[in-house]
This record gives sequence, structure tokens and C-alpha cells, in this order.
Amino acid sequence: MKRNGNYNFAWGRATIVALTLLLPGMMAAPTVAAAGITTSPPPNFKKVSSLVKLPDFLPGLGTLYVDPSTLPIGPFLGYNHQAKLVNITYMVPLKDLDARKNFETLGGVATGMKINHTDIQYNPGHPGVEEPHYHVVQWLISPAAVKAEMK
Repeated sequence: MKRNGNYNFAWGRATIVALTLLLPGMMAAPTVAAAGITTSPPPNFKKVSSLVKLPDFLPGLGTLYVDPSTLPIGPFLGYNHQAKLVNITYMVPLKDLDARKNFETLGGVATGMKINHTDIQYNPGHPGVEEPHYHVVQWLISPAAVKAEMK
């Protein structure tokens, strides 16, 4: 989209991130990669609240787990109060988007899962990812279930 002869890169960044994450979920893939994470995170994933000063359960995202070696981008696995995986979140720094960094392997953790919808939310920074970034959230539950379960 052009505005006064210039491209609106903020809109373009979000679109590129969304397409990058949606394409792997749209391809036919076996369910083996995702089968074990629906009720508990992999052994190399740590509870985010044990790594940085955040509550165990974050309203709107759940109890988050991440492999520390993948920070700051993730994936972060979000579990509801019943310990069921409900989302996969990526925290993509604006500086990486502005630098036109490629993210070829994002979305792989969702291989074989049915993504219900994807949200892209700007965040000015928080403990663990202090710089401005986008949360790209692949939801495995409906928007109505998000409102009901993620309080």
C-alpha cells in the first residue's frame, strides 16, 4: 500500500510475518511433530515465568513455555488453565523486520495442527523481550474460546 509515494512498511511487515507463519500450516504434513506438545511442552522448553519476571499465567496468552535457545523469537507454547496447548506465539522484533531478516523455519512447531486463526499484535516491549516487537499468535481455539479460557 502506498501513502504519499512511500510504502506503508508497518502494514507490510505484519503481512509478511503472517504469511510466513500461515504457509506451513496450510501444507499437508504428518502430525508427528506436534503430537506430543498438546498437553505438555517438550523437555527443552522452560516456563517463561522461571526465566523472566512474569506471572505463571498471562491473561490473553496462557502459561508460556519456550526453548531458551530460540529467544527472543520463540516459539512460545501457550497452555490454558487445563494444561492444553491453545496457541503458539512468535515474538518478532521490529528491528529484524526493518532489516528484512528472513524467518524461513517459523511455524514448524505447528506442523499437523489445525490453526483456527492468527493474531498479530504490536507490543512495545516487556520482560524477556524489552524491544518493540510483534506477537504473532497462532490460535488452536476459536476467538470465542480465547475470550472464555484465557482470562
